[in-house]
Amino acid sequence: MEINLIIFGKLIDITGSAAMTIKNVADTAQLNEQLHSRYPALSSYPYVIAVEQEIVHANTPLKNKDTVALLPPYAGG
Repeated sequence: MEINLIIFGKLIDITGSAAMTIKNVADTAQLNEQLHSRYPALSSYPYVIAVEQEIVHANTPLKNKDTVALLPPYAGG
C-alpha cells in the first residue's frame, strides 16, 4: 500500500520536498511515526493532517492511493 503525500509551507523546508510517495502506512499514526523518524525536526513543528481534503484530528485509517496533506499553521484575512 502507498499514499501520496503533499507538503506545504515551512514543512517543505524540513522535508526537502513538496510531494512524495510513502509506502506501508496503515493509518495517520504510522505516517507520523515514519515521518518523524525520517525528519526529526517535524516533531517540533506544528501541523495538521488532511486525508482526501478533510482535516483529521484523530488517528485515521489510510487506503491505497489516498492523498494526504501536511498543513502548517496558517493565518488568513
